[in-house]
Amino acid sequence: MLLSAVLSPHSVSAAGPEPYDPWPGLVQDIFDSRPMEDGSNLIALEMPTRAEDAAIVPVTLRLKPTFDARPRVVTITLVIDQNPAPMAAKFKLGADANVSEISTRVRINNYTNVHAVAETSDGKLHVVQTYVKASGGCSAPAAKNAEEAKGRLGQMRYREFAGAQNEEKSGTREAQVMIGHPNNSGLQMDQVSQLYIPALYVDRLQLWQDNSPVLSVEGGISISEDPNIRFTYVSNGAKTFRAEAKDTDGHQFRHEWKVDGSGM
Repeated sequence: MLLSAVLSPHSVSAAGPEPYDPWPGLVQDIFDSRPMEDGSNLIALEMPTRAEDAAIVPVTLRLKPTFDARPRVVTITLVIDQNPAPMAAKFKLGADANVSEISTRVRINNYTNVHAVAETSDGKLHVVQTYVKASGGCSAPAAKNAEEAKGRLGQMRYREFAGAQNEEKSGTREAQVMIGHPNNSGLQMDQVSQLYIPALYVDRLQLWQDNSPVLSVEGGISISEDPNIRFTYVSNGAKTFRAEAKDTDGHQFRHEWKVDGSGM
């Protein structure tokens, strides 16, 4: 023990300081230091270990099936620890929509832990994490030129996917909502003027089937250009699907689509 105590300062010096872990501070800032339980039996967080493109990293949040009357998940908060604005998105699940899977694309600025925190209806927090190797995503140039992006601002598309598992029996649907928007992070540089492009991003998206909430999203600069949200939900027989969004400049976008209400 004494030998270990004598040698430890030298070994620490040789190894250097431990890398900074922002997670404890994020728990305090985002979640008011509330206690968290292991959420691995409740939610799965799926991302590539090494991203092909740091500006469009796919992420999927999947709620695991349960066979008991446990409290339902009401929100899921996605935190990218090393990003300049770590809270990437907060998803609020409609009470009657039975959303079981959410996918989107995010920017990753540095090699980082990513956390997903699910809050259940009893007020408890459940956390899972993964590690992603990617860098430069928040400052990567926009994929489209500014004029093209401006012309597509707020354009919305809705798509339903055929063959969702057990669709006929359970009414489960898989759908996607896409919004044309540059989602500027504030860290990107105009290649002509060499000035930083001001942050401008979709910070609110709400989805309904008829007037019943399906999903709402509070977004930040980490959501990729042209935000798209893919999700599963249970149809209530609605004849319309509606999306409303707002960006940080106050632009508001709304669209409604007719859907086949035979999913019940």
